[in-house]
Amino acid sequence: MTARGLLVAAPRSGSGKTTITLGLQRALTRRGLAVRGLKCGPDYIDPAFHAAATGAASANLDSYAMSDALLAGIAGTAAQDADVIVAEGSMGLFDAVPGPEGHTGASADIAALLGWPVVLVVDVSGQAQSAGAVALGCKLYDPRIRIAGVILNKVASERHRRLAAAGMERIGLPVFGALPREASLILPERHLGLVQAGETDDLHARLDALAEAVASAVDLDAVVAAAGATMLPVSGEAAPALPAPGKRIAIARDSAFSFVYPHVEAGWRAQGAELRPFSPLADEAPPEECDACWLPGGYPELHAGRIASASRFLDGLRAFARTRPVHGECGGYMVLGRSLTDADGVSHAMAGLLSVETSFAKRKMNLGYRNAVLEADCPLGAAGARLSGHEFHYASIVSQGDDPPLAVVSDPHGSAPVPAGSRRGLVTGSFFHAVAARTKP
Repeated sequence: MTARGLLVAAPRSGSGKTTITLGLQRALTRRGLAVRGLKCGPDYIDPAFHAAATGAASANLDSYAMSDALLAGIAGTAAQDADVIVAEGSMGLFDAVPGPEGHTGASADIAALLGWPVVLVVDVSGQAQSAGAVALGCKLYDPRIRIAGVILNKVASERHRRLAAAGMERIGLPVFGALPREASLILPERHLGLVQAGETDDLHARLDALAEAVASAVDLDAVVAAAGATMLPVSGEAAPALPAPGKRIAIARDSAFSFVYPHVEAGWRAQGAELRPFSPLADEAPPEECDACWLPGGYPELHAGRIASASRFLDGLRAFARTRPVHGECGGYMVLGRSLTDADGVSHAMAGLLSVETSFAKRKMNLGYRNAVLEADCPLGAAGARLSGHEFHYASIVSQGDDPPLAVVSDPHGSAPVPAGSRRGLVTGSFFHAVAARTKP
């Protein structure tokens, strides 16, 4: 049986989507329901919190970077053996980039594609009945979707709640609940978003507190009743998002290297690959029996000194790269380079397998979707392959060095394609996070 689902979204970022999503997921799980979480858009961190809240794997749904077939495959897998899917939107409900109808990266695309009603989280701080006008705009903006009701967030008082609820009553949207502004329910953050689930102190105690707050303020029965049937737009098995780089893949996995999309790993396993995790922070080398090595993104800039002193890891990585392919994404790319300068301006020697030099002291945010065309064969695919993905980093390139580029990239806004990344021998890397092979220009 396919689980019913709903999408928790908001008119804008900062409204409290993540907090309320996690509270709902945990509260419904504590009721004995089998709950699955999914995250709209390119986000590595929130799915790990979903998994902690529900006890089940989460994944991403990206309407810009993924085909309908891949989206259906991910949603269909999540809907198996679950009672309800509680998905989380990204940014504002309709925030998007230029793209074909239904593939703009907007959370609304996912709600429309899969038939999920929207539970709208409205931050009512600084307003009362006017929040109803905002919700009305969301209700009418896109005829493809249906807003089932709202959850009021950051309510200052009972009087404030009544006034905001009156605005929702005027436009015909039920209020499922109202939460007060409570600083103790806010999860800790750092420069790329929430502190990772595995690093959050007392995570399960925090999730239980969120669940109790949501359960006491929100009509959970009404939320579950609002969930709609999951409509999978494509039948059959979708092609894997990316080719498996090897049969046995050594994959760095610890607090410095953690940004790997669940659907990518699932696709590799579906192709028969075995993943062998190792920890550079524990000074572990890539397992010798592996035939490819993958260094994901993460937070190497917070651990640069420790990585620089991890001689077993660095020597093992250099030896591995002499005979087998090694690829680094974002943070992994930085570690493959000559040096990484930390926030204090201290330069640390890295693997030196690529000539790029990066700095976290010279910060500049790079954020957005990217389309890439590979310049040479590499673990991401064959030369000429087209990929969709994104960048999200604050580190900057101090010196690109003389290595040829890995790819040519552009954004959805019509920017001129530019060279990106580096390659030398069997080693490749870039700041580009690959989401899926691109089937359309």
